[in-house]
Amino acid sequence: MTLPPCPSSWCDIHRDRILTNISLALSLLPEGKRMCAVMKADAYGHGISQVVPLVMAHGIDCIGITSNEEARAVREAGFDGTLIRIRAATVSEIAEAQQHRVEEQVSSVEIAAYLAAEQPDTPAHLALNASGMSRDGLEIGSPEGRAECFEIIRLLGAQIVGITTHFPSNAPEDLRASDRLFQEQVRWVFSHSDLDRTRVTVHAGSSLTLISDVPVVGDMFRCGAIFYGILRQDAGFAPTMDLKSRVVSLQHYEAGQTVGYDRAHVLDAPRSIASISIGYANGITRVSQGRGEVLIGGQRAPIVGKISMNTITVDVTGLDVRVGQEVYLFGGRETAITTAQSEAQFGTIMAELYTDWGGRNLRIYR
Repeated sequence: MTLPPCPSSWCDIHRDRILTNISLALSLLPEGKRMCAVMKADAYGHGISQVVPLVMAHGIDCIGITSNEEARAVREAGFDGTLIRIRAATVSEIAEAQQHRVEEQVSSVEIAAYLAAEQPDTPAHLALNASGMSRDGLEIGSPEGRAECFEIIRLLGAQIVGITTHFPSNAPEDLRASDRLFQEQVRWVFSHSDLDRTRVTVHAGSSLTLISDVPVVGDMFRCGAIFYGILRQDAGFAPTMDLKSRVVSLQHYEAGQTVGYDRAHVLDAPRSIASISIGYANGITRVSQGRGEVLIGGQRAPIVGKISMNTITVDVTGLDVRVGQEVYLFGGRETAITTAQSEAQFGTIMAELYTDWGGRNLRIYR
């Protein structure tokens, strides 16, 4: 596409770093295990069309999605391998996704009956809760849950190609307990059915599970966050997105002047204030008022005043700054705005920030 010559705010996406991170993640994969590359939320805000070729370059043959739009984008990017939906879906979603050859997650008799009757060629993954996330997995710790499980297996039979869960915590003791319970429930399923273990992929592990020191049962890890440098930067994983904008105004104000809406910040001395063309419409949430910094020419400048819809103001007193200069809101070179700093500033995790920034700003691929 044609890029605007001077965007007001944008994300630099570093494809070389994504490639390196995928390679490092694969090096952590236990021998004989598969990798499922998770592409939910448009590849964590990085753009499915750009990330899928990098995943394919590493020979990964399984991708996880949540929405039909993500499934379409993955197929249009040229991926012909296994495509798994990693959440529950409605009948209408499942019907529409058939054209994209999506393997569906099943945890109810209703969905099992629909697949058996209307889409008998669609592979299914039996989703168990195993005292886990309690959001869309079948809890077979009760007689009612076990009866429903029997009926799902009766309806689907050989359509079941996977058994899955999602661990709610990767703290070592929690993970060991969750893994033990999941193993018990998987054994129960196989011992009370005609399912062929050699044809069923058991999967539960995520990026956090992969980097833990706790071995878990399963044939496959479903990973997303680790590809984008959100985890284990001490082990060489690098952040893959920079959030940038520009200085659009540079003014000098006297002591006692106020900055921003509601006179939220009062200048205690004469100050130079720069306006940056980015705001809460671009993912710089108002919660970060008074506790964030930006980088301008490698120099740190604190955010002052309330965050506006399309503008933030920063104190650049004593700094060498000019109008039109690039500003880092996240990332940078020698003196980067780090993951830890951004998570503290915005009060959330990098996965949320990446998906928000990538969805709200122009993406430029490097």
